[in-house]
Amino acid sequence: MNIIETHLETAQFFRPRTLGILDKIEQQPNPMEALGWRPGPGRAHIAWQLMHIGVTEELFATERLAPHKTGAFQELWPRFRGGSKPDDNIPSPAEIRQVLSESHEHLVETLREIGDARLDEIPPVFAERKWRHRDVLSLLLWHEAHHQGQAHITLNSYLASK
Repeated sequence: MNIIETHLETAQFFRPRTLGILDKIEQQPNPMEALGWRPGPGRAHIAWQLMHIGVTEELFATERLAPHKTGAFQELWPRFRGGSKPDDNIPSPAEIRQVLSESHEHLVETLREIGDARLDEIPPVFAERKWRHRDVLSLLLWHEAHHQGQAHITLNSYLASK
């Protein structure tokens, strides 16, 4: 198995755990309240964490690794990209699922186009950081796990507050 496919297999291990949080939220008496719950003033709610995973994948699938491609969900990018401030407009579970699903498909397509032969190339957007495609693969895997963990602990905190 090549390196790209190994990373994609690992990503497929992570995604059901991310979606499991959404499953658990949908079982709550008020899923929208759970999605919008914040651990403190100005902190990110669960919906932001989950949408941030999807929007980040879309950003990497297009403008960061394949700038010739047009990204989906561009209207959501300012609200959920890194450095954005979570607002109180909470997306529905269905919208979150759609963004996570479609953006992941786009990222998989882009990574397969890059392939193992280009793993040591440095994409222009990461030239200053000297990050190769290989480094970006690791970053992407870490990113989902990081934000899935934040969503998980935020959900646990929400449930404990009830």
